[in-house]
Amino acid sequence: MFSNLPFSYMFVFTMMAGTLFSVSSSHWLGIWAGLEINLIGFLPLLVYQKSMAESESAVKYFVVQALGSSLLMFGSLSSYTLSFSWDISVLSSYYIFSIFVLSCGLCMKMGLFPFHFWLPSVMAGLPWISCLLLATWQKFAPIFLMSSLLDLNLAYWMVMLISFMCAGSSLMGGVGGINQTQIRALLAYSSIGHLGWIVFSVMYSDWAMKVYLGIYVFISICVFTSLWYMDLSNMKSLVKLNQKKTLEIGIMVMLMSLGGLPPLLGFISKWLVVSVSMSASLWGVLFLLILGSVLSLFYYLSLFFSMFLSETSKSLLVLKKDVKLMLLINTIIIINIAGGVLLIMSGTLMSF
Repeated sequence: MFSNLPFSYMFVFTMMAGTLFSVSSSHWLGIWAGLEINLIGFLPLLVYQKSMAESESAVKYFVVQALGSSLLMFGSLSSYTLSFSWDISVLSSYYIFSIFVLSCGLCMKMGLFPFHFWLPSVMAGLPWISCLLLATWQKFAPIFLMSSLLDLNLAYWMVMLISFMCAGSSLMGGVGGINQTQIRALLAYSSIGHLGWIVFSVMYSDWAMKVYLGIYVFISICVFTSLWYMDLSNMKSLVKLNQKKTLEIGIMVMLMSLGGLPPLLGFISKWLVVSVSMSASLWGVLFLLILGSVLSLFYYLSLFFSMFLSETSKSLLVLKKDVKLMLLINTIIIINIAGGVLLIMSGTLMSF
């Protein structure tokens, strides 16, 4: 469980304050300082159980984030040598090298293809609460900074570069999770795939990006907290769920929604991204994005079948302390199914 000591809340506050400081800054020094404050607050949260796997993941995360910060500082310094200003608004399409290095630094910090290599190995050794923060909150600052960078410099080469990264991220998120036996690593590949969709939506609609990010964070919180409660770490431990059918069905509905299966809530975000990007005629990129989502649905369905076809006792006993959890899971199922159906119906009616 997460430590209730006062210093834990101090580190959480430092992590959140660093993200808000970075997103609120208008010049690169403030952005870099906010990201470093966020890193200082997040690193102690990775090792609160003091296990060897956590320490290894924390060192990997620190090295990768330090490299991303170095690229960010190098790109901002190269921009300063040309414009003599730290302001983010002075960047233009003439600063090709600076924009490229800054984009690589942000992609490395969030774990976008081809800088995704560190995310599965880091998440595989972390506890569930740290995995949840890494998959949700730690993505906010790089995504919104990438949005600001693309709003200022949406040149053709930048569109093609980001489209290539997003398509590769979705494919890698689908292919990488197929043979995974650890649930944390599987959700890490799922996060890589979703990052491709989120960054791709940034180029065409900030509103679509915020809707997608909001739905992804909501479903991720439900999935990670449910798995944290059941203490599931690999495929073999899924047999624990057979004694609690409601929780089993609830987790699988949330995973199907995370994979984008219609008519669940996660499908709406992907549908929205496809709708806003139709005018760009990037059919190849959209095909690769959808193909990556189909591959991710494949390993979610294999997880589903391994849960329902496992040989366990057929006891359906539910303890009284689990009644509130079952009610919460039922509510989440209703939100995922009913929310997706209502949004599809509303979009269909508006089209007429």
